[in-house]
Amino acid sequence: MSIRQLFKKKSKEEIHTMTSKKSKNDVPEGIMTKCPECKHVILTKELQKNGKVCPSCQHHYKMTAQERVEHLFDEDSFESMDDHLKTENPLDFPGYTEKVQADAKATGLNEAVLTGVGRIQGRQVAVAIMDAHFRMGSMGSVVGEKITRAVEKATQLGIPMIIFSASGGARMQEGVLSLMQMAKVSVALERHAEKGLLYISIMTYPTTGGVSASFASVGDINLAEPKALIGFAGRRVIEQTVREKLPEDFQTAEFLLSHGQVDAVVHRNDLPNMLSTVVKLHAGKEINPV
Repeated sequence: MSIRQLFKKKSKEEIHTMTSKKSKNDVPEGIMTKCPECKHVILTKELQKNGKVCPSCQHHYKMTAQERVEHLFDEDSFESMDDHLKTENPLDFPGYTEKVQADAKATGLNEAVLTGVGRIQGRQVAVAIMDAHFRMGSMGSVVGEKITRAVEKATQLGIPMIIFSASGGARMQEGVLSLMQMAKVSVALERHAEKGLLYISIMTYPTTGGVSASFASVGDINLAEPKALIGFAGRRVIEQTVREKLPEDFQTAEFLLSHGQVDAVVHRNDLPNMLSTVVKLHAGKEINPV
């Protein structure tokens, strides 16, 4: 190799190294986000401003419970409930307590659901927002208790109840205590309905297992976010059971809409206006903000 060729090779290596170092130093981690669907790259701040929806393909990212509160409710109108309730380990399941504590620290939540009362464009509602970042949104005894108390609060105040479902299903570490929550929440919702009060169910990615088989599917109005995964058993389990290949869009919000299982698939950024309108129509009169 000649001296000239060697110099050119070294120059290219140096340029590549300098560029790599500059890129690592000049672009802080997390400042950009690549869409998992269309691979479009967007500033993370811009993604947050857009409700965590990709501006290119409209892919809906998972939201934390706190992010949903900020996106949906009037400023400073939301008041959380039952933040003191915390999960025990009733079956002495190995490592369960440590995992719950780790998720609590990571999410800032006491459990996989945030409940409270707030206002959407001036209209008061009670809400339960499940968070898939906490034990995959699985439903344990505290999750069921918090949702039940939120429904009872809505009934007491005579206001609509909204539940955002995002769950992998019942929490296996709590066994039958977890399964009991399906009935408990459903009974509270039935009592809510007996008072002539509105319940809106909003299914997000994912809504599966015992949650989909109970309170997520019994709303007066059942809504879903685009392409949300909604179902009871997993796709592979069903295919092995029925011995048939399922459609590509099986268990998506759009598939359920076409089969009459949800009333509408609603873009996240259209949801505040839609919920405000539905609550207004059900109330029959304008409710002025406090």
